[in-house]
Parts: sequence; C-alpha cells; structure tokens
Amino acid sequence: MSTFAIKSNHIVLPNHVDGSGYVLVKDGVIAGVVEEAPQGVEVIDHSDCWVAPGFVDTHIHGFVGRDVMDLDPAGITVICEELARRGTTSWLATTLTASVEQTGQACASVAAAVAAQGDDFVGCRTQGIFLEGPFFTEEHKGAQNPKYLIDPKVEILDSWQEQAGGRIVKSALAPEREGTLDYVRAMGERGVTVALGHTSATYDECLAAVGAGARVFVHTYNGMSDLLHREPGPVGCAMTTPDTYSELICDGMHVHPAACAALVNAKGWEHVALITDCLSCGGLEDGDYFLGELPIELRGGAAYLKGAGNLAGSTLTLAKAVRNVVQWGMVSASQALRMASEIPARSTGIDDRCGLIAEGRLADLVVMDEDLNLVETYVGGRIAR
Repeated sequence: MSTFAIKSNHIVLPNHVDGSGYVLVKDGVIAGVVEEAPQGVEVIDHSDCWVAPGFVDTHIHGFVGRDVMDLDPAGITVICEELARRGTTSWLATTLTASVEQTGQACASVAAAVAAQGDDFVGCRTQGIFLEGPFFTEEHKGAQNPKYLIDPKVEILDSWQEQAGGRIVKSALAPEREGTLDYVRAMGERGVTVALGHTSATYDECLAAVGAGARVFVHTYNGMSDLLHREPGPVGCAMTTPDTYSELICDGMHVHPAACAALVNAKGWEHVALITDCLSCGGLEDGDYFLGELPIELRGGAAYLKGAGNLAGSTLTLAKAVRNVVQWGMVSASQALRMASEIPARSTGIDDRCGLIAEGRLADLVVMDEDLNLVETYVGGRIAR
C-alpha cells in the first residue's frame, strides 16, 4: 500500500481540533499528524474540509434492504459496504427482540460475515454485536416483538456469546426485569457494556442498575417513560449520572431538537453518543417493509409500525445527524464529529480500535466540507467507493 498525507485546516483529534496540518498515512495506518508537509509523498489537499475519525454507529440494525436479523452473512457484508460509502467506518451489528434460537443464529451470521470479509475488505468494520433485547418491558416495547420478551439470564448471554465468537460487546435491558442487578454485574465481569432501555423503570431502579455497572441509555427519550418532576424515570437518571452515556437519535423526528439540546446541556456533549437506530429500509424509497416479523411503513424518512402508527426506527445516517446537531445550534462542528465517532466508541469500550485519529490507528477517516457534506471516506487508507 502507498504512503500519502491529507492536508487540512481542521483535523479532529481526541482532545482538540488541530490547526493546519497533515494526517500521514502509511500502509493503511496513521503514521502521525504533523505540521509541516511531509517530503516525498502524495499530498491530498482538503485544506478547507474537516478531517475526522470515521463515524462509529453503535446502534444500527440494517441498511439498503438488509438486516442483521436476516441471518445472512452476505447481507451483513452489503450493509458494511454501503455504510462505508456514507461515512460510517465502524458499527455494532444490532439485533432485535427475537427468540433465543434466532438471536443466537443472528450472532453466528455476524461472526460468519466477519470471517468471510478478509483483510482486503473495504467496508465498515464490524466492531461487535449489540443485543437490543429481548430483556425489555411490555409497556415500552416499541417495535420489539412482545412475544419474545424475557428476563435477563447470564447463561443465555453466554450461549449467544459462544455463537458470536466472543463478539457481543453491548447488551440492553429494562432494569425493572427480575435478575437485572446480577446480570449487570456478570456482564461487567465479561466485559460487556450494559445499556438501559425499552423500560418503565423508576429513577431508583435505573440508578441501582447504574450503580451495578450499567453505563448507556438506549436511544434516550424513546422507548422509556417520560421525565416527570416527581418521578424522573430513565430520562432523569440519564441526565443526572455524569459517568453514563446517552444514545440520541437526531433526525428531528424521534426527539425534538429542543429536547436533544436539553440532554446535551444536562450531560455535556462528551457523554452523548449520536446513533442512527437505522433499519433495513434505510437508503430505500418510501413504502412497506418488515422489521423482523413486524410490518412497517417508511414515509418521509421515518419508519412506523403498521396499524399502531408509532415510530419503529430511523433511516438516518451519522453524516446527516452530525449536520443536524450543528444546524440546530447544539454543538460546534468538531464536537458533533466527535459525538459521532469518539464518544460512541468510548461509550461501548471499543475506543481502543476505532473513533480516534492517533498514530498507530487504522486510517479510518471521513472528509467533510465546510457545510458538513461528506466528501470522502477512507477505510484503512483506501477510499470507500
């Protein structure tokens, strides 16, 4: 592979935005960020653009007609290819509430897809699996299939982890379910991040789960009881626990921009992870589709459960989410770019392999113009086309 450098006046680094400089890439790896033009190598001039870590989507179910629950390794690869073309260079393949058997099969299919892709694959890297369910509550099930809801059990997770080849890194539950605290502690011992969501839990129940080790709130505001002044519930717990992270869908439909701003103001942008919760209908035209076994309707960029009418998920991309939060005046461009890369990676403990521009890291990068439109995506120093 070649050695080259990307010139930019806006390089997004872990603790600050650098001035004018060069991201030096050698054999697909970041060799450093330097102030002076390196000699003897090609320089790609993106002076007026943002150069940031490739986006990290830690909650996404599918794209362009493919879904993690299809149990199809080839479909997983298509998702990876298409996401990279849109700026996302790492993702957590996200399941839905399904039977124990089907969830295990989904984990196995993700593992098979990763094994088949090989070192030369230019696509979004599968950094692990996020189990969104089945340990949820009926009242706030959202688009999760209620017939498969169960209490959290460590032995079930262990069986899925075996089928996943150790790739499960995040597991969600409603903290009011029986056995929650034991499960949360056991996940901590296994290095699996616990997220709280699809829940009717009280503030105290959520706080107990956080005390046991839970650290993420699933698509905050959505799929949980409302913030009330006498019972703050999950939203209040998210806002008042400074060491936790809140996922946030910033498409303007799932959460009002003012509510997004309230969460960011309460927690600080450093603890809000932009996610898409994108479904398989992402990237497709309006029409009728399925989310697992449930029929959905895509209209106006959002997916709704047929019959019930409530939101089932988004068709958002992280590139669009970044643009939205800046246009809404919530955060600066550099903060938004980190909220879509470094922060989600930190929230799930995968920041040792993605989400940062640093020497020795794989050259997974995005280039955005002054208006935060995607210009290029690099995966291991190669442009995703």
